[in-house]
Amino acid sequence: MLAIVYFLVDAVFMTVARPFANRIAAHRIFGSLRIRIVSLRPYPTLALFAVPLIVLEPVKPVAAYLAGTGHIAMGMTVLVVGEVLKLVLLERLFSVSREKLISIPAFAWTYGRYSQAKEWLESFEAWQSARRWRRLARYAVRGYVQEVRASQRLERVSFQPR
Repeated sequence: MLAIVYFLVDAVFMTVARPFANRIAAHRIFGSLRIRIVSLRPYPTLALFAVPLIVLEPVKPVAAYLAGTGHIAMGMTVLVVGEVLKLVLLERLFSVSREKLISIPAFAWTYGRYSQAKEWLESFEAWQSARRWRRLARYAVRGYVQEVRASQRLERVSFQPR
């Protein structure tokens, strides 16, 4: 049960992290870094892939400790920032070096099991319902932002005579 909750937290944060990862990937600073990562062989790429996991995975217990000792806001902040940062880094590294990582048999096996678990989770009606609600919320927020921008443009236009 604990493992299911653990993977659910990662799945939820991944929906938040993916847009940030795409935005970060667009920066030209990361172009040269991408070239260096692509030039690595499979096992050094795996070692690089493990760094964010090793460094940022302890964020969850630290956040739980902070929340448990009464620092709920700080615990939530640590959890959100740490998880989003970890998932953004992992998503970017994986998208750049997927083929090399999949060429490692143990990684390919683990990734296959992860993909099966993800498909199983996404097959639940609750997951699909949550995705529909998220999509509706995104459209509502997008519509509201467009209305606000349109009203701000109208306010800037002055119809006063000279």
